[in-house]
Amino acid sequence: MAFTIAQSSGIIYVIACPHEKEVHMATIPKRNHQHLTLSDRIYIEQGLERRISFKDIAKFIVKDPTTISKEIRRHRIEKSQQRTTALCIHRDTCTKTRMCSNRYCGKLCGKCTQRSCHSNCDDYQAASCHRLGHAPYVCNGCSIRNCRQSMKYYYRAQYADQHYHEVLSSSRSGINKTPLELNDMDCIISPLLKQGQPLGHIFTTHGDQLGCSKRTLYHYIDQGAFSAVNLDLPRKVRYKPRKIRKPSERTIPSYRTDRTYKDFEKYMEAHPETKVVEMDTVEGKKGGPVLLTMLFRNCNFMLIFLMEHNTQECVCQIFNSLEQQLGLEGMLDTFPVILTDNGSEFKNPTLIEKNLSCKFRTKLFYCDPMASWQKGRLEKNHEFIRYIIPKGHSLEALIRKDVILMMNHINSIARASLNGRTPFELASLLLPDSLLQFIGSKHIPHDDVILKPRLLKRSHSGGNAS
Repeated sequence: MAFTIAQSSGIIYVIACPHEKEVHMATIPKRNHQHLTLSDRIYIEQGLERRISFKDIAKFIVKDPTTISKEIRRHRIEKSQQRTTALCIHRDTCTKTRMCSNRYCGKLCGKCTQRSCHSNCDDYQAASCHRLGHAPYVCNGCSIRNCRQSMKYYYRAQYADQHYHEVLSSSRSGINKTPLELNDMDCIISPLLKQGQPLGHIFTTHGDQLGCSKRTLYHYIDQGAFSAVNLDLPRKVRYKPRKIRKPSERTIPSYRTDRTYKDFEKYMEAHPETKVVEMDTVEGKKGGPVLLTMLFRNCNFMLIFLMEHNTQECVCQIFNSLEQQLGLEGMLDTFPVILTDNGSEFKNPTLIEKNLSCKFRTKLFYCDPMASWQKGRLEKNHEFIRYIIPKGHSLEALIRKDVILMMNHINSIARASLNGRTPFELASLLLPDSLLQFIGSKHIPHDDVILKPRLLKRSHSGGNAS
């Protein structure tokens, strides 16, 4: 006995020879929620040619029979028969004669072999094949050789697969919104983008009004569907792949002894519940004032302090003022572990770790050289500062009020990593109130958040930016 074998995604189908209707299956793994493949469609075409039922076809490609029915009706090909004429539905009861040009013909027109009724009789109605009205819906496997239907339908696997992929591609391209819907979305998104708000923050606070995903919003902006354009996005770049550097043996400076990143990892393995605070500085012009930044990993809340100079003494003054406000126990509870880089302002760990009474108030660790990604959350938050104060701009004109205003706007941005919550919301639960009051922390409403240089300009001009 001859068999035809079709294979699809690990499934082997064995079909008996044409005059057999039985189908033997070699291997059938479970397949759920998967699209039909070309091999599946080839099997469907072969099954139609052998007049196998939809139920049997579906059983052996692990699909529902309705899936097979929809697949065939959706992708069947229409083929007209120009040289033949379909029979009339009245051919068995027709009593008309001499409807053609032959006056001497005495036959009933319904029995005539010329089949010219379609052009001569006003009562002509083409008969439809019963196979096209219900399963199998196509002419595949039809045993009538001289079919007189004017229109035939066939299922072809290659065409069905090609048409399926074309529809799959076209359904995911373009803009699937009406002009009115796009206008409503534009009224929400564009003004907030022009305030410097990240698209993630806008989607988190207005996602239920937009009716699409964040990725779709990027696509619509790229397609020019809104008045805001790509230049209004705070950051739209492709990150370069990291360069893998060969590890080189370096002598460890004395200030890094027992404070390297490996020591930090060992300490965190031994004390996994310990809070971690990342610390760094943001410079303006060389030699001018700098910003000291600290970020609590557990809530992404960032503290920003203005220092006159980028020195160890200025950093020490900030820690002394924090201890004065929180007390020694409060410092140990709020800032138990600090991870920072190897900047010159942090190279005297004793000034940071110990107070004036030589009592420990925190524990300091250093990232590896040229490895800023080890404190990546803080580095990411520095981007928000750069939206307001572009790189290279002087910080001479800044006052404490400006720094607090900028800090409050940054901490009021909703984060996807916090399940749509803002750092301020979590900090109010996780950090002591005395610290929040000391730094002047204040929540900014979602739609009032501004991450543009004009935030500080409005502050200097007396505008109500907050």
